[in-house]
Amino acid sequence: MLRLPSSWTWDFWLAQDQGTYHLFFLKASRALHDPDLRHWRATIGHAVSDDLRCWTEVADALVPSDSPAPDDLATWTGSVVRDESGLWWMFYTGVDREGRGQVQRIRAATSTDLMTWYKHPDLILESDARWYEKLSDDNWQDEAFRDPWVFRDAPDGPWHMLITARARTGPQYDRGIVGHATSPDLENWELQSPLSQPDAGFGQLEVLQVEEVDGRRVLLFSCLHTEMSQDRRTAGQVGGVWSVPIDGATTGPFDITKARRLTTEAAYSGRLIKDPTGRWVMLAFHHLDEGGSFVGEIADPVPVAWNADGTALRLVDPPAEWVPEEHEATVGATRYPTDS
Repeated sequence: MLRLPSSWTWDFWLAQDQGTYHLFFLKASRALHDPDLRHWRATIGHAVSDDLRCWTEVADALVPSDSPAPDDLATWTGSVVRDESGLWWMFYTGVDREGRGQVQRIRAATSTDLMTWYKHPDLILESDARWYEKLSDDNWQDEAFRDPWVFRDAPDGPWHMLITARARTGPQYDRGIVGHATSPDLENWELQSPLSQPDAGFGQLEVLQVEEVDGRRVLLFSCLHTEMSQDRRTAGQVGGVWSVPIDGATTGPFDITKARRLTTEAAYSGRLIKDPTGRWVMLAFHHLDEGGSFVGEIADPVPVAWNADGTALRLVDPPAEWVPEEHEATVGATRYPTDS
């Protein structure tokens, strides 16, 4: 577990190099007292581990830029990949003072060793009204365009970026979609049409990730109950980490109506990775305690497994407070019955 005495930690992403796991995470000082203020003070911290459990904090990776800049207020969630030359690229979200933190854009930084990072001088991507909701649409609290997840579908193919974004049409809490961009070289990006449709009952799909877990592809995202449609809330569904089985390519399209909950809102911002034994596990941050107060620390990994027919990913022996009511009868199992 990673708990910092001086800072809250929340969203995070991982890289692995020569047996060492590198954890990059959002952090903000506990001296703020009110954790709701953390978003506007966020920097990107860094810790290392050889087992995903015991972490050593090292120098922070990134802080906001001097004004004016697209990230001169705060630096938010991203991902890290390595190019053919061995150079590491971090793609992350920036919010600025001019936009009062309401306009999200995607920037990049590079490193030769994962320790010292240098920001790319140019903006990588911003929302485009051809496909994605803008702040001027006045339908959401901000211009959602963040949490870039970058990966390659084939060794010689283009790079893909999944983006937390919103459609321009539809009910307010149904517009959450998977944004998409492509690049031949990680430096030059072209925004594409989204990889999912709205109307799945989610206002936004946060902290996206795609992986192939035990031969089955899956999309992971997080969403709070306050950002879900009234139909989902009326049906008794609440938020947490969600998984979507992928029937086709890792580049979609994704059917978000197939989403199933992995956790309650006690855990959030889940990330899948293989542990040192080669087993797939999920890390998440401790979001809320039993009284509903923000916690802000990164939990130990929990193994994951598919149910018998591959329709849903489930946690194996998770903390009791993470277990959604619909899963309570299956805690401790390594295979799960199909959701009703």
